[in-house]
Amino acid sequence: MGKYDAFLGLLMDVVKNSEASKQNDGTVPVGISNRHVHLSEADLTALFGEGYQLTKIKDLSQPGQYACKETLTVCGPKGAIEKVRILGPVRNRSQVEILKGDCFKLGITAPAKLSGDLCGTPGITLVGSKGSIFIAEGLIVAQRHIHMTSEDAISFGVINGQAVSIQIDGPRGGIYKNIIIRANNASSLECHIDMEEANAMDLVPTSKVTIIR
Repeated sequence: MGKYDAFLGLLMDVVKNSEASKQNDGTVPVGISNRHVHLSEADLTALFGEGYQLTKIKDLSQPGQYACKETLTVCGPKGAIEKVRILGPVRNRSQVEILKGDCFKLGITAPAKLSGDLCGTPGITLVGSKGSIFIAEGLIVAQRHIHMTSEDAISFGVINGQAVSIQIDGPRGGIYKNIIIRANNASSLECHIDMEEANAMDLVPTSKVTIIR
């Protein structure tokens, strides 16, 4: 039995190493985002009325995140964009994520920033069914990033906050740089880029990208 146990242990090690190798092949599924809004509880009330609750229509890939039925009109100095989707749940601060091309229509320049990094960002006017507000800051173009767990980070050999590059295959493929790793145990493995970046390299929701350094 001793020899059998040793053989079984060796076999299990081979299987584990093989599985780890597969997980660490550098590929990451892609999540493509359109313009959207995250609201604070206070701003939700101002826009939709006292006691209003967001209506979930679809769960998103990141745990606890969901798309809502409700939409807003986003108004800038030169123009407006209607039917911008709200994503739930409510947050501590409101945040508006737009595409780079939207800046021309709105007449405002939004910096590329990670979600939640709102210091020094411009403000914007939001119009809901019951009112309108001006948020003093919070308008961004989302910096491309990769969500992953701490275990994923170890597997990929990266750390939270690190900037990496991704390789995109195909006839319109190429390399995107400055992809920020966002590693925590409340995340699910996914590379987030916006529609403009996805269209430029012919990416679709079923695409996968490869982390390179």
